[in-house]
Amino acid sequence: MRERLLKSISPRSLLGDRAICPGDEQYDIQRRVWNSMHNRRPAVIAQCVNADEVGAVLRWARSEGLAVSVRGGGHNVAGSAVADNAVMIDLALMNSVDVDPVAMVAVAGGGALLRDLDAATTTHGLACPAGVVSHTGLGGLTLGGGYGWLARKWGLTCDHLAAAEVVLADGAIVEASPTDHEDLFWALRGGGGNFGVVTRFTLRLRNVGPVVHQTGVYALATAYEALVAYAGFAEEQQLDLHTVGALKIAGNHEWIPERLRGKPALFLTACWFGPPSDGPDVIAPLFRSVPPGGRLDQVLSYASLQALGDYSEPAGNRYFTKSCYLSDITSAAAIALVNASDEITSPLSSIDFEFLRGAIVDVPDGESAVPNRDAPYIVTASAQWTNAGEDETHAQWSRRTVDSLVPWQHGGAYVNYVQDAQGEGTTDIYGESRYRRLAATKSLYDPENVFRHNQNIPPVETGQ
Repeated sequence: MRERLLKSISPRSLLGDRAICPGDEQYDIQRRVWNSMHNRRPAVIAQCVNADEVGAVLRWARSEGLAVSVRGGGHNVAGSAVADNAVMIDLALMNSVDVDPVAMVAVAGGGALLRDLDAATTTHGLACPAGVVSHTGLGGLTLGGGYGWLARKWGLTCDHLAAAEVVLADGAIVEASPTDHEDLFWALRGGGGNFGVVTRFTLRLRNVGPVVHQTGVYALATAYEALVAYAGFAEEQQLDLHTVGALKIAGNHEWIPERLRGKPALFLTACWFGPPSDGPDVIAPLFRSVPPGGRLDQVLSYASLQALGDYSEPAGNRYFTKSCYLSDITSAAAIALVNASDEITSPLSSIDFEFLRGAIVDVPDGESAVPNRDAPYIVTASAQWTNAGEDETHAQWSRRTVDSLVPWQHGGAYVNYVQDAQGEGTTDIYGESRYRRLAATKSLYDPENVFRHNQNIPPVETGQ
């Protein structure tokens, strides 16, 4: 009887105009995701406003035998938010963020973007450590781990998750926390979107103030020497300091010397989160041994820092990302990085790297599903372009760059950056022991693998 009733219900009867189907005026707009490589056509886009609606849509989709994808921010490089002929559960309307500044806690909807979180928290001088592009979805970032500017000082985004409202594959709604559904809570922190639809995140917050931000740019001729100096500095830096680098084509900003513009260059950036007056002295040694060709020194609010990456990674361009962890940036690894940047195939592409550790390794390895906490460095070859006819050219550059770093790789991968079907599987990402625990948890909460449009962890029963 229940099955017959579900089949008589349509998304339109559940959601009205918030059920968007092929042919509807908004369909082509709402199915778009950040990475335009993924031009997929869902059967229906279900714009839900609460967990009950998500549950009803899930039950309907299963009764119709339709696959399901989940869109938080739609920013995942693999385009996991959208799938052909599937039901897209779109959480974009669930983007409210409520802050309790006394308890230092934020409660965010499953469709909140980082800019929604930052706008609500920074007015109170607070923040949750999160990513570096403000139009990233909070949900996908948190479920995959969540590196960002504050990771060395305070840990990953998922380390700040206190509780989560989760809609399971059968439509049931549960609260996962350290005391309820503990196995699910463990898996949500690093296991990706494999276990349910998170419709509410409860996050612990931290105090933030002004940020001392300095960037130096180097010609490729001095990039090798500067990279070696960076590695020595980064591995000794204080927890209040986070330094990152990028090899990319220099733009036309006033502070960049004209002789470097339009050419491959190395950029080193330091962000100091301690007392602002101490920042310049702490950062100075980074640039002392190999002076940059140009410098940009500024003091930013945390919200401004979070938005710096927005313009360099706009929605609608084409992206291909491959990444790896490194154990060290040796002299030979520095040469490999510089050579890869000299072979860059698009003026929009970059090789990004940063030293991690710090508070990331303070969380005991078994307390969350995040693997590779002890990895010293992460390197990402981010290809970006606009012409669909050039897809393979730029994707191959990204692959070649990471392949050239094999001798220094630490092993594993960051699930939020995995896009390549030719690359890592989930066992490669998590390792055998962690993967087995994740698969067992999947079997409990999603035994039919309803949530499979992701870096998928099949339930044990599938035999995979």
